[in-house]
Amino acid sequence: MDDELHQAFITESEESITQLNNSLLQLEDNPEDEEAIDDIFRRAHTLKGNFGAMGFDTAATIAHAIEDLLDAVRQGHIEVTPERMDLVFDGVDLILDVLHEIEETGESTVDPAETVDALRAEVENAEEGDEADAGDPDKADASDDDAEASDGDDDGDAPGGDGDDDADGADDAGAGEDADPADDAGEGPDADRSELVEFLREHAEDDEIEAHDRVFHVGIELDVGEMKSVDAGLFLDSVPDPVTVLAADPDLDAIRDGEFEDGFELYVAGLGAEETAETFADLWSVSRATVTELSGALGLAGGGDAALTAGDDATVDGEQSADDGSRASDAAGGDGSAGGSGTSGGDGEDGDDDDDGSSGDASDDGRSISEVKSVRVDVDQLDELHELVEQLVTSRIKLRQALEGDDTAGLDTMDELDKISSNLQNTVMDMRLIPLKKVFDKFPRLVRDLAREQDKRVDFTVEGQDIELDRTILDEISDPLMHVLRNAVDHGIEPPEERAAAGKPETGSIELRAEREHDTVVITVEDDGGGIDLDGVKEKAISEGVATREELAAMPDEEVYDYIFHPGFSTNDEITDVSGRGVGMDVVRTTVEALDGSVSVTSTPGEGSTFKIRLPVSVAIIKVLFVEVGTREFGVPIKYIDEIGRMGGGDVQSINGVDVVVHEDTVFPLIPLRNALDVDAPPVEDPMLVRIRPSNRQVALRCDRVTRQEEVVVTPLQGPLSGADGLSGTAVIGDGNVIPILDVGTLDMPAAAERVMYQSPPGADAEESGESGEGAAD
Repeated sequence: MDDELHQAFITESEESITQLNNSLLQLEDNPEDEEAIDDIFRRAHTLKGNFGAMGFDTAATIAHAIEDLLDAVRQGHIEVTPERMDLVFDGVDLILDVLHEIEETGESTVDPAETVDALRAEVENAEEGDEADAGDPDKADASDDDAEASDGDDDGDAPGGDGDDDADGADDAGAGEDADPADDAGEGPDADRSELVEFLREHAEDDEIEAHDRVFHVGIELDVGEMKSVDAGLFLDSVPDPVTVLAADPDLDAIRDGEFEDGFELYVAGLGAEETAETFADLWSVSRATVTELSGALGLAGGGDAALTAGDDATVDGEQSADDGSRASDAAGGDGSAGGSGTSGGDGEDGDDDDDGSSGDASDDGRSISEVKSVRVDVDQLDELHELVEQLVTSRIKLRQALEGDDTAGLDTMDELDKISSNLQNTVMDMRLIPLKKVFDKFPRLVRDLAREQDKRVDFTVEGQDIELDRTILDEISDPLMHVLRNAVDHGIEPPEERAAAGKPETGSIELRAEREHDTVVITVEDDGGGIDLDGVKEKAISEGVATREELAAMPDEEVYDYIFHPGFSTNDEITDVSGRGVGMDVVRTTVEALDGSVSVTSTPGEGSTFKIRLPVSVAIIKVLFVEVGTREFGVPIKYIDEIGRMGGGDVQSINGVDVVVHEDTVFPLIPLRNALDVDAPPVEDPMLVRIRPSNRQVALRCDRVTRQEEVVVTPLQGPLSGADGLSGTAVIGDGNVIPILDVGTLDMPAAAERVMYQSPPGADAEESGESGEGAAD
């Protein structure tokens, strides 16, 4: 199998499965949601067709069984229940297992028999129930309507002729009932047919045409993904050998390159009308295939006038399965395409009672995407391009420093290089940004399954999924978010009876939202559960030996909550599949801090907890402020800095013997970088003060000098230095020196300084003293 097609198949199938899961969740939440069930059928049919076209019949069989069960739901034969949805989700999970096997080994050994049998047993039970309810007047009326729409055919093809009977009519010269409605349509079909014949004779050799008894025009509409040419190529490659393509509009090369709008036209031979319709309806990504016989107009042996009249425009929707006409009928009606071209005027009118033509058009527009708004980029190529940009940025820094001492025209060229490289850098960084939706879409199913396992009721909402993060960060953040959500369901949300006893709704609420703040993204997970047991955390910390009772008594609540991120720390005494091992929350903090982010938690007993994960939008190339301590130079990421200033005599105050800076009634403990980084240098008389944003860390840094701002390429620390407190990486600057980049979140600070940040600023006496001092200075 071609590697590009294989990867496209894997990627699109994963996306379809994710969206199928979310639509199933919508259906479970609201069984009357017609939009959700229509989307489910489209996704399931696409999966079935894609796996079948690639030769993986196992997954196609599972998808077919899921379709059958959900068709019974749509027809009202069975109700949506959590147990039935569990069965459907089991089927979807099995399809995902098959896909993962195919991705790893190129084939699948999964046995779907047990799951398929269970799905079909539900359908059979529904059919038996239908027979028992045959006397229901409403259901009897519905059956009558189906009988009329199918024109007497038990399989119940779609209204408006969207079924196999239309194709059969092309082979049946005696189908006189269909002749009159075809004539009622006017002379349009004959005129169209003459134009089709003219095109075919212009683009195909006569002897090639006359070598066949029957020739058909097939109008194809594809439901294409993001890579139009890949879907078109997969479609063309899936055309079976018995079919001969005589001509195409546009030509086959243009189709393979994706150079068409919503669809294209093929002129084919080799099969009968029915076989042609069924074959093309089941090919890769086909949403609609319209078959018109040209044999009579071409004067071929297999085409007669009767056949032409009876076989006018046989249409088969992409939702149809060749072996299940009843499902095709429902799929066509659900998509609003029942009013399409048909051979029976009466049937078409019946089909339009509930869906007029305009609704059908709207549905078609909603199903297909005519404008490609994004493309897939090979990850290796993107990483290579990103590496080149990093080298370009480093070279730009070196060149500017070399030219600053020489007042020449080279500086103009440098400015131009600055502009070009900056634009290139921004473009590449934007290319790497991926919406959080890619990760967020997987969580509704996770929360639903956990809540079901624990007999809890959870209303899960998601906001901000369109906010973008760098691909590297997005790849890493999935597991930490999963652990936080599992924690919210397991530890946060109470069982329904406990919530009711506490006067709360039996259904708990968990909200996952993302917000953009400057150059960072804040992801919040908030629940309305029981909150964190502060005393339980303290007792666990004491029993684990990570803190003493005296230390905990002096700590503010916010600092105590941080112990839940300690390795091996868990307040759940019972080990389950979800929690109890003390691993999950440790992974959260370790991963987030490795991404140069931070995580915090707040909680109110009886009201719930809020976890906040703060992450940079992108990595590697960042803007830093260079500061000096003695003769050493360090970089502080600009995104952390709130204010820079020269430190005056009255700026520093003391609380419990700890030097602090007070800004707008907020206390910032002072970290002298000389002490925190163990730099042996005498203090200077006029130091600088760098105040950090409280959302990152509520501290202020004291350094000797602030020199400049510059963009640098940050290389993470490796080996024994990895995870060193106070350092996030290094950067090579223009003169070749290696500059350490500070991690303000882990800079060493005495425990006493940690505690004073939660205390009130010095009192009125200190303020009056400060005011009198200022007056004296004036």
